[in-house]
Amino acid sequence: MTSIDLGKVLDKAWADKPLADVLAAPVAALKGVSDRDGELLKEAFGVETVADLADLKYVRWAQALAALGAAK
Repeated sequence: MTSIDLGKVLDKAWADKPLADVLAAPVAALKGVSDRDGELLKEAFGVETVADLADLKYVRWAQALAALGAAK
């Protein structure tokens, strides 16, 4: 099973929240993502939550390409 230190990837206010709350949180809950970044993601791609960002097809495509590159 894989684990992740949520304190390293989430702003302090979100690090102790249940996963369901984090997935429903605005993308600015992610460490390093500003409120303005969240606004731009919403404007460009309709992304409003952490779950939306994870499900964004462009993110999935980029992850697949990176995995292919790492496999060579």
